[in-house]
Amino acid sequence: MSADAFSAPGRFFKGNLHTHSTRSDGGIGPEEVCKRYRERGYDFISLTDHFVAAYEYPVVDTLAYRTNAFTTISGAECHAPGIENGDVWHILAVGLPLDFEPNRPDETGPKLAQRCIDAGAFVTMPHPEWYGLTLADAQSIPNAHAVEVYNHTSHVRQGRGGGAYLLDALLNEGRRINAVAADDAHWFLASDENRDAFGGWVMVKAERNEPEELVAALKKGNYYSSQGPTIDNIEIIGDTIHIECSQAEEIMVVGPASKNAYLAGTGLTSAQLPITKFASQRCRVMVRSADGKLAWSNPIYL
Repeated sequence: MSADAFSAPGRFFKGNLHTHSTRSDGGIGPEEVCKRYRERGYDFISLTDHFVAAYEYPVVDTLAYRTNAFTTISGAECHAPGIENGDVWHILAVGLPLDFEPNRPDETGPKLAQRCIDAGAFVTMPHPEWYGLTLADAQSIPNAHAVEVYNHTSHVRQGRGGGAYLLDALLNEGRRINAVAADDAHWFLASDENRDAFGGWVMVKAERNEPEELVAALKKGNYYSSQGPTIDNIEIIGDTIHIECSQAEEIMVVGPASKNAYLAGTGLTSAQLPITKFASQRCRVMVRSADGKLAWSNPIYL
């Protein structure tokens, strides 16, 4: 049995699912955002400006910035009242139609999230550590597809870029949900205009680099997330999980509660680890490179 992202047909496309432009609170225009990602070797991005009245509810049309080798997915970061600590919801919706309607009167975060899903979007809970999203908050949007396990801007600006705590809390209660790493770039760090970009991305397995196919693959979980390392293959053979990756110092498998298996060393490019302790449950893979950067698989159900 193979993990679906690695046995699915097609190839991996590199993309960022969370970034901003001058259409909301970003520091550069949509065309320049697309240009920077294209020049850095990305295959696609989703420009997700803040979908609020102050910015006239933008779902930015980036069709003109696509090329034969680079595509864009329409999307937005949507907001509505209110999470447990009183802050507004942040709901990342990738694959929204350009004519997605503005917030409805008295629309709550969970209702808005479901409306995004009903419109065809891949919905993620972004930067949960940054704004204190709780397990109860996450439980209130049961159909969300993923949690941001890494948000680069939240990490470089506030040191609160994590989200694996929320992913595992949801998985431990039986929720089936995936992981995402993203930039959330705003381009406003004057000392280095790219400092809050190019730090977290997804590698999506699809047959073509087309928006509809990429969103479908995201919903299926046919991708992994990374800050740098590559995961080349994950396959389960009998009671062993076989992992192939770029050079790493740790290859880890984690499961319910504290269950784990790992291999540590120098220049590791593969590992074969027992999964008997995860039997009839689930696990997920992480790879850590020598510079401390991580890659995350989605959960694998055994």
